[in-house]
Amino acid sequence: FAQSFLNSALIAGVCSTSVLVTSILAGYVFAKYRFRGRDTIFWLVIGTMFLPPIVTLVPLYKFITNMGLSDSYLGVMLPWLANAFGIFLMRQFIQDIPDELVDAARVDGASEVRILWNIIVPLLKTPIITLLVFAVVYYWNNFLWPLSILQSPDKYPIVLTLSRLLSYSTSVQYQSVVMAGAIIASLPTIVLFLLAQRVFVQGIAQSGVK
Repeated sequence: FAQSFLNSALIAGVCSTSVLVTSILAGYVFAKYRFRGRDTIFWLVIGTMFLPPIVTLVPLYKFITNMGLSDSYLGVMLPWLANAFGIFLMRQFIQDIPDELVDAARVDGASEVRILWNIIVPLLKTPIITLLVFAVVYYWNNFLWPLSILQSPDKYPIVLTLSRLLSYSTSVQYQSVVMAGAIIASLPTIVLFLLAQRVFVQGIAQSGVK
């Protein structure tokens, strides 16, 4: 159980961090750069949000297994390193940042990386916390993809271990064990939400207003 807890922490931590980085970078490009086909590419990315996960399950499974990454942490995490919703969220917030701030930094000789890190990112506290909460909860609780790609029990995330515990402990006398495991597994996401509750709710409200 402890190993599964660490597995979930590793998967959720790496994937959430990657989603934050890729979403900020892609959102900045889509919001502040002008190039041919920008809107077309953006809407193609957004279009992937309308695909049910079950539709992409088989192609992803074949892709990962052909790369030799089945039953590995990298195989579990690779399809989750970027997220269309995160790109959309960051693009909408970065678009509202005045272009004059970016232009003034460029005139002063700042590099694009410095503009992004010193000017754009400090103004994105609310959407970053919002996206972080969404990502951690989603990747912590994801069940279908790890179940499809993993075979070794020592690499299972916490949700798969709980499902095995539930199937092996169907008698009434073991229900307390199942409930204890469920409570322990839910603690990280509950704590994260409580810590980020004010900023998270503020981000949802601002998204609704926009």
